[in-house]
Amino acid sequence: MTAAVTVEIQGTDLPGRSCGPDLDGKPCENVHVGLKHRSGPVELFPGDAASVRWRFEMVVRRDEDGTLDFGGPFVYGRRGERALGLVWGSLRLDDELDVFRAAKLRLEDLDPALVERAVATGGRLVCSLGLTDERGHPICASVRPPLLSWSVAADG
Repeated sequence: MTAAVTVEIQGTDLPGRSCGPDLDGKPCENVHVGLKHRSGPVELFPGDAASVRWRFEMVVRRDEDGTLDFGGPFVYGRRGERALGLVWGSLRLDDELDVFRAAKLRLEDLDPALVERAVATGGRLVCSLGLTDERGHPICASVRPPLLSWSVAADG
């Protein structure tokens, strides 16, 4: 089986336009978050947005042994370690993002039954998560349940 499925990442509780300090001890200003793409971060939102949402297509393949694998320009990592990513940075005046932090949404945490249901019904795989960590900074590193949840929603 090879199929395309729509993925929607919904983020709430953003940390704000400034945080810090970064690794150099300087505060991070004009904070934005984007979706990781092979070409670099895309669809940037300000860090003080009420909520964010990204939608994109992901390829789902079933291997001969029955395991699922994922692909597409928003999927990265080796087989068995595939992930989606969010990228945090300071947006410069020239609209370039100086990245200081990233979050990894591991696809191994995605229940295969949800993937099957989304493919069979034409629904969306929805990942919901808060984007601020316990210190008030942008969420980063591997973000796993219960900090995020996956569901299937009717397409529309």
